[in-house]
Amino acid sequence: MNFGLSEEQGMIVSTVREFVENEIYPHETTVERSGEVPTEIAAGIKDKTKQLGFYACNFPESVGGAGLSHLDFALVERELGRGSMALTHFFGRPQNILMACKGEQIERYLLPAVRGDKMDALAMTEPEAGSDIRSMRCSAKRDGDDWVLNGTKHFISGAEHADFVIVFVATGEEETTKGKKKKITTFLVDRGAAGFTIREGYASVSHRGYKNMILEFDGCRLPGTQVLGEVDGGFDVMNDWLYATRITVAAMCVGRARRCFDLALSYAADRKQFGQQIGKFQGVSFQIADMVTEIDAADYLTLAAAWRLDQGLPANREIASAKVFASEMLARVTDATLQIFGGMGLMDDFPVERFWRDARVERIWDGTSEIQRHIISRDLLRPLGA
Repeated sequence: MNFGLSEEQGMIVSTVREFVENEIYPHETTVERSGEVPTEIAAGIKDKTKQLGFYACNFPESVGGAGLSHLDFALVERELGRGSMALTHFFGRPQNILMACKGEQIERYLLPAVRGDKMDALAMTEPEAGSDIRSMRCSAKRDGDDWVLNGTKHFISGAEHADFVIVFVATGEEETTKGKKKKITTFLVDRGAAGFTIREGYASVSHRGYKNMILEFDGCRLPGTQVLGEVDGGFDVMNDWLYATRITVAAMCVGRARRCFDLALSYAADRKQFGQQIGKFQGVSFQIADMVTEIDAADYLTLAAAWRLDQGLPANREIASAKVFASEMLARVTDATLQIFGGMGLMDDFPVERFWRDARVERIWDGTSEIQRHIISRDLLRPLGA
């Protein structure tokens, strides 16, 4: 097996890393302290990403994207993980689920999203339905040729910038071996649609400036042409396009851990106590060794899962393994880095305390660690009839 990067992949890594260092790092303190991304900074990042040819690089060339493979895109996300999520949001990676667009939806949503003319957001989570998607209460009912949506979504990332939202709602029930479960349908809802409100969400200690929003649907009437995929086929759309987003989380965790590790390594080599660099003390040097070992392991696990997708191989378990290991690895690495920095690690003179806070959410969103372990164990036990 070849574990090295091709020349093209090496260029992808170096280009994106240079972009993050030059265009993202300089604005991080501003965003961290204000909790906002200034409009001119957001527009500048977006324009420069387009100039690089990386906007919507996760989409195929047939619709105007760069056509990167899953592995190539994981490398992009890994490098973006080094920077503030509030800022890298404008690097532009629309939801791949838009590839399910048909007919007029292609010109109205898919192509503008790939060009960067419109931005999207994905709405699934509800106050009473987090990991248990099939218990969602936000619903849509037929009224002639239209659908009427009612209910609430929360923790919706990027909705404050979105021109339209991809929303999953219940459209009926079906009997299963475990009782009644909701049928799910996916809709495309434009900002400004009557009966649709986007408002501020909760104040989070993780990823300041990368806001979560609350969406409210109150008699929001949509024509049948706004259904993405098939009626009651929301799970099919979800399974076709969304499961690979967990690779994105894993890859970004690896990138953030690498940046954190670089700070820890440099500090351990420079900081002196008792007449020598603290890196010479076993208590610190062994932490450094453990950190890089875990980062490398998470990196290879993530890239291997992306490679399996490119080969058309089953990858659900591997993706779940990458997500749970990388997100938990990041927690350990950020905590160890803070410990190496000592009291200064908690001060905002360094970004270490930010990395430590930001790391916590990675074990929750896009499927909690518990959900990932359920996916892994189910994949292993089901073939054995357990």
